[in-house]
Amino acid sequence: MAEARLYTTYKKEIVPKLMEEFGIENLMAVPKLQKIVINVGAGEAINDGKYVDTVIENVGRIVGQRPVATKAKKSVSNFKLREGMPIGAKVTLRKKIMYEFLDRLINLSLPRTRDFQGVPNKSFDGRGNYTMGIKEHTIFPEINVDSARFVHGMDITFVTSAESDEEAFALLKHFGMPFKK
Repeated sequence: MAEARLYTTYKKEIVPKLMEEFGIENLMAVPKLQKIVINVGAGEAINDGKYVDTVIENVGRIVGQRPVATKAKKSVSNFKLREGMPIGAKVTLRKKIMYEFLDRLINLSLPRTRDFQGVPNKSFDGRGNYTMGIKEHTIFPEINVDSARFVHGMDITFVTSAESDEEAFALLKHFGMPFKK
């Protein structure tokens, strides 16, 4: 089985660049992408029981891995929400699937976003992780826009082994993440 294109690029080009840029001596200390977590909060699911199933199907089609339904932790009477009700979906991507998803996200999906100016560069958490939101799931080529019953967004979190936000920013920038100027 062949390696993901972006992983090969990471090993051959990005690692040497990062080692030089941050003065890293040890190869194992170079920041790397550990996992990508995709989370969809589906508040509509309170009124429509099939909503979460459709979201799970959509996210599964986009990433090529079946997401798990997330359930409400507490009951909130004002929102007609009961503990244990499915109200979202999440999936964690690692290794080959993660790199292939990142490749498609950067090169196919983000450029298809309406009025795309670049992704915000302020969304780092201080520990080298980056989270971005997507307003419409229809930017992914795996989704047929005509057959989509509704449009939902998603949060995508990139978990890296970077020590600082600067290292994580450099890592994602070298992968080709289109940050705002």
